[in-house]
Amino acid sequence: KLPRSPLKLHQLKNVLLVFAKEDSQSNGFCWACEKANYRCSLAHTPESALECFSEKHHDLVIVDHRHSRHFDAEALCRPDREEASVMPLINAGFNRRYVENANMMACYNELLQLEHGEVRAQFKLRACNAIFTALEQSQDAIEITSEDQVIQYVNPAYEAIMGYQQGELLGKEIIEVPKSEKNKPDLLETINTCIRKGKEWQGIYYAKKKNGDNIQQNVKITPVIGQGGCFSSPDIQSSKHKDRRKGSLDVRSTTSRGSDGSSQRRHSSMARIHSMTIEAPITKVINIINAAQESSPMPVAEALDRVLEILRTTELYSPQLGTKDEDPHTNDLVGGLMTDGLRRLSGNEYILSTKQPHHLPSHLATPLSLNDIPPRIAQTMETEGSWDFDIFNLEAATMKRPLTYLGLKIFSKFGVCEFLNCPEATLRSWLQVIEANYHSSNSYHNSTHAADVLHATAYFLCKERVKQSLDPIDEVAALIAATVHDVDHPGRTNSFLCNAGSELAILYNDTAVLESHHAALAFQLTTRDDKCNIFKYIERNEYRTLRQAVIDMVLATEMTKHFEHVNKFVNSINKPLAALEENGGNNDEESVKSILTSPENRILVKRMLIKCADISNPCRPLELCIEWAGRISEEYFAQTDEEKRQGLPVVMPVFDRHTCSIPKSQISFIDYFITDMFDAWDAFADLPNLMQHLDNNFKYWKGLDERKLHSLRPPPE
Repeated sequence: KLPRSPLKLHQLKNVLLVFAKEDSQSNGFCWACEKANYRCSLAHTPESALECFSEKHHDLVIVDHRHSRHFDAEALCRPDREEASVMPLINAGFNRRYVENANMMACYNELLQLEHGEVRAQFKLRACNAIFTALEQSQDAIEITSEDQVIQYVNPAYEAIMGYQQGELLGKEIIEVPKSEKNKPDLLETINTCIRKGKEWQGIYYAKKKNGDNIQQNVKITPVIGQGGCFSSPDIQSSKHKDRRKGSLDVRSTTSRGSDGSSQRRHSSMARIHSMTIEAPITKVINIINAAQESSPMPVAEALDRVLEILRTTELYSPQLGTKDEDPHTNDLVGGLMTDGLRRLSGNEYILSTKQPHHLPSHLATPLSLNDIPPRIAQTMETEGSWDFDIFNLEAATMKRPLTYLGLKIFSKFGVCEFLNCPEATLRSWLQVIEANYHSSNSYHNSTHAADVLHATAYFLCKERVKQSLDPIDEVAALIAATVHDVDHPGRTNSFLCNAGSELAILYNDTAVLESHHAALAFQLTTRDDKCNIFKYIERNEYRTLRQAVIDMVLATEMTKHFEHVNKFVNSINKPLAALEENGGNNDEESVKSILTSPENRILVKRMLIKCADISNPCRPLELCIEWAGRISEEYFAQTDEEKRQGLPVVMPVFDRHTCSIPKSQISFIDYFITDMFDAWDAFADLPNLMQHLDNNFKYWKGLDERKLHSLRPPPE
């Protein structure tokens, strides 16, 4: 509800009808005026119309343009006869056209629209002009600033008292104008806090004149809501309930000493008008389109209407799915991965099985060293540099502790200890702590998955384009993020945790629950014990940068933002690079470098890198792909079983172990999430072997599905 305006605006009262002859149309407007309580005058000739208008200055004039042989309507509105122009009606002063319709309600509605539209707008503008005329004439010093404190107006009294010329101040931020050192250091903060809370502030304020003299002012600041250029002054107590986004206005009343230095107190006011709101980029886009519509042909305007409809939705990056019948596998998979769960309204709360304490493994006292790695394990890691590396061999050789061993090798290869300036023993302890907090009971989200993602991350970091784009600190952040990205994963989706009212969902307000937990726990585990604190030896600012990058990458693995991350990567990196390749040119290398290394784009590269590493299973050799598909399916089956057992909403009904088609679920996952993302990543990083595996694996799942098989593999011949 908007506050009532204190301005008593002039209401529409007098209407002049200029009709060559009375007929049903003129009668219609007369009846309408009577119904609306407007005073109505009727003139039949140009002479009588002008005479009548000069006497009464009507608020609204309606001229009959149908019978041009009686008088020229355009000429009637012009002070002098002018040459015909392209838009004679507009140039003559007309701004609305009424198609002949004698129906009384049509005339009445036309008058109401005119009053509430153009006429009231004119009254408001006149009122604003009057206000600013008063400001110009005022003896009080008045200053107006935008919401971001850029000076937009000062009146002559302000110039006289403060010694500045208007041109010296306009467009400057208030902070650029010298401040008096006599004010208490926290005074401005106190004032701004009051204004933000919608409260008045009153007190002594020292201003500094241009000549350097301090001037004492008794200031009263009152926050006022502004609405569309017409200022309104709400009751201060209730202002916090009102919409402040339209712009707010502070009125400062100051008492200044006279220029002669006498102590005569004089009431003056200094107004700061916050008329500028901070616009989101999407708002700017909508405003640009709205403006373009005004001068567009009808088909273009209609197309832009459809564009605006799409832009005003909240999920700009998520494709809109068809009906459930079209593809239940895709719908369930997407729904399960990309929502934060259904809210139960029954009041029933479900808590997950008892919370496991996050532990430091007992074997920390004797950490492993690269030199201590048993030969059998070292042998399984020999092909670690290849994309076709078999992580399951390592899982078996290490008795389900592949992350520590692979981590030691990869972190050593990238010189992580040297970068962090930490002893190898600390890194070994850290890897063991992180691995100990993955759940080996999960069929998919265990430390083998983390090791797999770490392997893919290291593989991508070796690609030429990625190396061109990222700094050493980015590489270290990526390796750490991959290692911790699913730590303490409970083997259930975010939707499940939200529906179950789990402690984590409550802690993180049902928003990016798991990803927030992985990132937070990783830093808790790392920093709580010096023995495994790999960040202990780096400089504070470097730690902040590294921490921010790790958190950003872990949060990027949340699937609700999948399409946003992929689209941003395509629009900010793929497309500009492709455009450069097409155009050729001499400064190509410089242009490519500026695209690859801008801070914003480095963030996008890191997000895309960890996202691709996280869900790269469909791009692995077929046997590895099949194993991962079996493991993720088993985890989803277990979730569905538990949902049914506990009476929770079933998030992904197709993942019922008795009816699910694993090939169909894999086809949906590849179609919906994988293909576009890896096309974009391949275009950037050049990964032909991955794309070949993806193609082979998709054909494999298609083949099983065409045979109506639901299993991971075909039956034996």
